[in-house]
Amino acid sequence: MRIGELARQTGTTPRALRYYEEQGLLRPARRDSGYRDYDGQAVRVVRHIQLLLSAGLGTAAIAEILPCIPDDRTVLAPTCPELLDALAEERVRITRSIEKLAAARHILDRLIQGPG
Repeated sequence: MRIGELARQTGTTPRALRYYEEQGLLRPARRDSGYRDYDGQAVRVVRHIQLLLSAGLGTAAIAEILPCIPDDRTVLAPTCPELLDALAEERVRITRSIEKLAAARHILDRLIQGPG
């Protein structure tokens, strides 16, 4: 499938898909015309990329994680246990970010409510 169709199926943009390719996250074949040609697995891969990006992971980390998610049923391939420590550290970082955001929301709630 071409880039526009993949963008439509995944709710992203061709620009984002080209960026994923630049980062080594997607590897489309090239047609004789030079157009990108994505296989049927590309939709699944893009959805995994989007999920991991929304979790706050960077593209370097995602590049390491993607090969460890061989399908939609496997959480982490048994060939990738070395990622567990890095993922645990990333979880700690995300938890700290959530705590900071919750504290900021609490301050905003108090400001909105006004004096008491």
